[in-house]
Amino acid sequence: MKEGGREGQDYDLARITECYYNCNNIKRSAMVELKIRKFGNSLGVLLPKEVINRLQTRDGERVFLIEAGKGDYRLTPYDPTFEKKMAKAEQIMARYRNTLHALSK
Repeated sequence: MKEGGREGQDYDLARITECYYNCNNIKRSAMVELKIRKFGNSLGVLLPKEVINRLQTRDGERVFLIEAGKGDYRLTPYDPTFEKKMAKAEQIMARYRNTLHALSK
């Protein structure tokens, strides 16, 4: 939905609303600065406690760095390939529901 602005400018109201919401509803800062450090022969980053809490993860658990396009990355505790496999498994279980029910007896 476009609205005419002053001097022939077009404004996308949905985009303006989204930007206003995102820009004005950030608790503290949406960006956390991390420092690359050497760990033995490797490089790594330390995640602050607030990031660990937000990811709902703990020591020894895996997190996944997903390329989001245009040089952006996303850090998540959820394995997207596992999620795809589980979706396929649910399709198979739904398809063979009666067979699986009979085998469970």
